[in-house]
Amino acid sequence: MFTGIVKALGRIADTTPSPAGRRMIIEAEAIADFGLHEGDSVAVNGVCLTALAPSGARFAADVSHETLDLTSLGRLETGSTVNLEPALRAGDPLGGHLVSGHVDGLARLVEQHADGDNRRMRFEVPVALARYISHKGSVTLDGVSLTVNKVGDTTFELNLIPHTLAVTTLGRLDTGDAVNLEVDQLARILERLLETRPSEPRNS
Repeated sequence: MFTGIVKALGRIADTTPSPAGRRMIIEAEAIADFGLHEGDSVAVNGVCLTALAPSGARFAADVSHETLDLTSLGRLETGSTVNLEPALRAGDPLGGHLVSGHVDGLARLVEQHADGDNRRMRFEVPVALARYISHKGSVTLDGVSLTVNKVGDTTFELNLIPHTLAVTTLGRLDTGDAVNLEVDQLARILERLLETRPSEPRNS
């Protein structure tokens, strides 16, 4: 599990095709402070990956063909910047919201403009995911926990503060870019509960 609070910006140091997909080497000075061990989970742009051969300021990760196809990781190249967050540990503060690292789909930035020092961003999402996004609810974009300010039929808007723009990759987005979207798990759980709710007994 993760919180959607990015701990570091990393860099794709190398990406190499493999029979199962691709192997990526990810580096950042802060990785040395993560205390990673072989097999630990790390969120890379919101995608839960398994750390392999962690050493100092880098680790490797194998990314499957399915993950490459369904997330924005397939678009990453050597030199690309990524958001990093190590897995939540017992006793860690929950600064954002509970994030699984299992991407639901891609959201596309369709409009952005300055709002003082902040930046307003509007994203378009697949119809099947739009119902899980609500006003003042939580979403995760490329691993960043955010609060929704406004919703449309298949769009939602965010107001990003200068800190978020500076310490995550979201401040580098161009209109038209796609980002990894994970909807709030509570919305999915509630939907499932409503689907499986027993029918009310009828009075005889």
